Amino acid sequence: MEISKPKISIFQRILNWTEKAGNALPHPGTLFAIFALLTLVLSAIGSSLGWEVIHPGTKETIFTVNLLSHDGIHRILLEMVDNFTGFAPLGIVMVAMLGIGIAEQSGLINAVIRLLVLNSHKQLLTFIIVFSGILSNVASDVGYVLLIPLAGVIFIAVGRHPIAGMAAAFAGVSGGFSANLVLGTVDPLLAGLSTEAAEILDPSYEVNPTANYYFMVASTFIIAFTGTFITDKVVEPRLGKYTGKVSEKEKKVEKLSGKEMKGLLMALLALLVIMVITLIGIIPENGFFRGIDGGILTSPLIKGVVAMLFLSAGAAGLAYGFTTGAFKNDTDVMNGMSSSMKTLATYFVLVFFAAQFVAFFKWSNLGIILAVEGASVLMSADIGLIPLMILFIILSASINMLMGSASAKWAILAPIFIPMFMIMGYSPELSQVVYRIGDSVTNVISPMMSFFALIIAFVQKYDPKSGIGTIIATMMPYSIAFFLVWVLLLVAWLLLGIPLGPDAGIYYVIPK
Repeated sequence: MEISKPKISIFQRILNWTEKAGNALPHPGTLFAIFALLTLVLSAIGSSLGWEVIHPGTKETIFTVNLLSHDGIHRILLEMVDNFTGFAPLGIVMVAMLGIGIAEQSGLINAVIRLLVLNSHKQLLTFIIVFSGILSNVASDVGYVLLIPLAGVIFIAVGRHPIAGMAAAFAGVSGGFSANLVLGTVDPLLAGLSTEAAEILDPSYEVNPTANYYFMVASTFIIAFTGTFITDKVVEPRLGKYTGKVSEKEKKVEKLSGKEMKGLLMALLALLVIMVITLIGIIPENGFFRGIDGGILTSPLIKGVVAMLFLSAGAAGLAYGFTTGAFKNDTDVMNGMSSSMKTLATYFVLVFFAAQFVAFFKWSNLGIILAVEGASVLMSADIGLIPLMILFIILSASINMLMGSASAKWAILAPIFIPMFMIMGYSPELSQVVYRIGDSVTNVISPMMSFFALIIAFVQKYDPKSGIGTIIATMMPYSIAFFLVWVLLLVAWLLLGIPLGPDAGIYYVIPK
């Protein structure tokens, strides 16, 4: 007697294909090594075939440079170290993570998240969890390992379904990755990559970490409200009432101790001191924080925002750590900073190969040649700014299903699309914010997202039968809703012509 195999739905087949395709991809570092080698080969082919374009700004003829020539090989060997150490995002991320490391190792970030969630009104609980998830992005991955399991426990404590709580937190942490009220480590990272890409066309162009700040702030509230609505009206009703067994210990969330509350007060005082110093330096017309031209947009507060992030996070972390006893001496502080550097080990490997690829792409002139030709095709298609940006969102979202790292994807896409869109008259800041939307909306349904396996483990605590399909089915409504509201926000933003951040407009004019 033959046993018939259960039919696999089309949706499940797509999920299976996505998982297999993503797992078949090499490590991102290996991908960049392959891209770098491919660039060398293409430079030789392009040079022999006479690939060239007219620079749209200078009207100069740009030729393909053969990097496998005598001079090219010498340059590769002599500048390999400089490519790595001079790669714009590297130092920026390292400095930012040193400050975040102090705040995280002191326990400050943990305490802030618990305070936000535990003191929220029951009717505002879902909103506070989604909102806290978005804010947790300032500290890189802490939201994944702390807030998501905590949200499940909190929902149980108030008689709600724990998976709904974790879904709400996951939506905020991962789906809201491109929204926040404060700058986090991802902002300088992406800005550095965008600067490298913009310099292919305009060597003097710089993308500040604050490039998308205004759009991020607006997105924070829109994504928080959307995530709340989807949780309360779609996800939790679908899950129904939770009937699993939960121990009394699991129903309790540890409240902040008196020492922790005192630590938070001292951290707040430290931030207030920094704020007062900042205001003293920025309000007077001749303030010491003003730019050379007396302006605010040219001040070190904007251009040196990473240093300010390091100082603010570090000061708050020190105040909290020494007050609570988490830090007893300078060795503890240095160990905390060292711990944050350990988390970047894989990133350093990735950056080495990404830096070589970006440098080769620039030296060979393939970047600007591809940008000019691609821009020519898009301009002849004449589909308009809004349809073009929506298509770019869809492209970024689709690639995210196969490759999880936001920085790795942007390191590949930025050198191609930023110069291309600049030639078409659109700013690097706009390209970056559109990419960030696409990268965020499919984070919660991408099996290739680095923390996806951890999310499955969290959910299996309450539903042992759950798997990839369970997570994706639960999170799909968030993905669709976030895509729709973010596209609507972007369209409104473009129609109104609002700057994306300080001194970061939508359009770009090629210097003559």
